[in-house]
Amino acid sequence: MNPWLSAPRSQFERWLFRPIGPRAGPIVLGHRQIFIVPSRLGLGFAVLLLVLLVGSLNYELSLGYVLTFWLVGIGHASMYHCYRNQSRLSLRHGKCQPVFAGQRARFEIVLDNLNRHARRNVQLTLPGEASVAVDVPAQGSAEAYMERPATSRGYLLPGRMTISNRYPLGLFYAWSYADFDARCLVYPEPEANVGLPAASGHGRQGRHRGAGQDDFAGLRPHRPGDSLRHIAWKSAARGDTLLTKQFIGSEVGSLWLRWDDMPPDFGVEQRLSRLTAWVLQAERAGLDYGLRLPGSELAPAHGPQHEQLCLQVLALFGKKSA
Repeated sequence: MNPWLSAPRSQFERWLFRPIGPRAGPIVLGHRQIFIVPSRLGLGFAVLLLVLLVGSLNYELSLGYVLTFWLVGIGHASMYHCYRNQSRLSLRHGKCQPVFAGQRARFEIVLDNLNRHARRNVQLTLPGEASVAVDVPAQGSAEAYMERPATSRGYLLPGRMTISNRYPLGLFYAWSYADFDARCLVYPEPEANVGLPAASGHGRQGRHRGAGQDDFAGLRPHRPGDSLRHIAWKSAARGDTLLTKQFIGSEVGSLWLRWDDMPPDFGVEQRLSRLTAWVLQAERAGLDYGLRLPGSELAPAHGPQHEQLCLQVLALFGKKSA
């Protein structure tokens, strides 16, 4: 678009649609949120009606009058159904699973229809993305999944979404806006082809008699990050405190993933990218690993919860929203 026209158009849209920023939801599309205009097909239909009317007037054709006003009634009914197809539709956002930078975030949007008529071919569109069409049954719900590219780590918002439809004949175009306060956590992109650093203490391959995986040694209170396989489920079923089984045997040394171990010429994002790759590799290897960043430290542990906590800390490092 011509830059001389884009700025005035943006100001006009802000004045007309009055964006109020992201909302938690649900968002109900009332009459103040729905805009409707004739589509290109509708404009052609209007020209056809005008030609029929002029011809009927000039030649005094009674059947021409009947046909013209019959088509006018069809157009009016089409406008009403197009508006009703979107009116009082309720939208809310669902979960969004964390992704790595470079992947596509997937936002779940739930459409609730409390009315007795179904909603047909409702289009949901995010800026720069293809539309997703969904039918919502009468007094039912439907889910739609909207994707956006996750280009950088941190929290990603879906942005202002357009809800539109041209039901039933495509003569009119009705649309609304919804801006959800949904957030998707984006982890740093893991560096490829990088190996784990040397383990501290006894060494990654060092072994001695202590905590290990061989022989049962007793129970201790459960800590976040403990493996689910080591939880004493029988004790938990009796209503006792959640306990974790301890074993002794060959112990693998703790692995510290440190910010200061990076090459001095590495920037912030390069360091985070390498630490992310280390976290993923250490978790896959079943090692106890800790994370040490400027101003924060996570003690060595392992398990899905510990992995997610480490990745979250890396994703939000230096971010104001953290």
